[in-house]
Amino acid sequence: MTADHKPDPRVHPYRDDVAAVKLKGKVKAARFVDGETRRVRIPHAAMMTKPDRGALQGSELLMGEAFTVYDEKDGWAWGQGAHDGYVGYVAAKAFGPAAPAPTHWVTVARSLVFPDPKGEYPAARGFSMRALVAVEGQNGDYARLSGGGWMFAGHLAPIGEARGDFLATATLLLGTPYLWGGRGGLGIDCSGLIQIALAAAGIDCPRDSDQQREALGRDVEIPDDPATLAAGDVVFFPGHVGFYLGQGKFLHASSFDMMVSVHPLNDVLKRVRARHGKDILKVRRVKVG
Repeated sequence: MTADHKPDPRVHPYRDDVAAVKLKGKVKAARFVDGETRRVRIPHAAMMTKPDRGALQGSELLMGEAFTVYDEKDGWAWGQGAHDGYVGYVAAKAFGPAAPAPTHWVTVARSLVFPDPKGEYPAARGFSMRALVAVEGQNGDYARLSGGGWMFAGHLAPIGEARGDFLATATLLLGTPYLWGGRGGLGIDCSGLIQIALAAAGIDCPRDSDQQREALGRDVEIPDDPATLAAGDVVFFPGHVGFYLGQGKFLHASSFDMMVSVHPLNDVLKRVRARHGKDILKVRRVKVG
């Protein structure tokens, strides 16, 4: 098999020394393994492109998300996230056993975990949108988490319950710091914002903008006047993506001011032209339900 035809390593777990058994016959590796499923047990965990804290962050895992570990060495677990298939290295201490299975997901930008069912005492930690938790009971307005702690029940929804207005969801993340590879735990990047908002609406979404450009919804012809696009259209530039809000406004995780912001689409176009010499690459329209 030539290098040009190898599966994308971002979503296919293989290295020269080890690969997932599901890839046997498709790639070359010294050994093939089944892998072990674990779950994130901390609020968020960076997924690195190499087993090195100084490497580029490729993505981020959130509390409760499942991760299949194919290799572990020197404190790093190498494997694949269950929610989007993304492959990378995560600190092994971020994981615990796969049980108990999560029952709910966080619907707000960030929600706190308290030691009491009233929210009156200092919070122990906080979880970001799309984090997964196991609820084992409720006392008044607060849900009791498996393993301890209480969260405001109004910030949680049962797994499988979607929030169809993905623009409203994305808007909840306004002001979140920009972080390359982030998905909202410590910060978020442009494609992470798209993924999180669409996932909340029950729409599967790949991790990176080039993957999203090919996988999401359907193509929309790029108009001469971008302001005629429909609210909710996903607009792709070279290395960048965001939501068109309508009325000439564009919602995105922006490295220009290092946070999730709303900017005039024409201003974004000017910056892209100055930096890349290109315009909009593609527009995709996503249908909910």
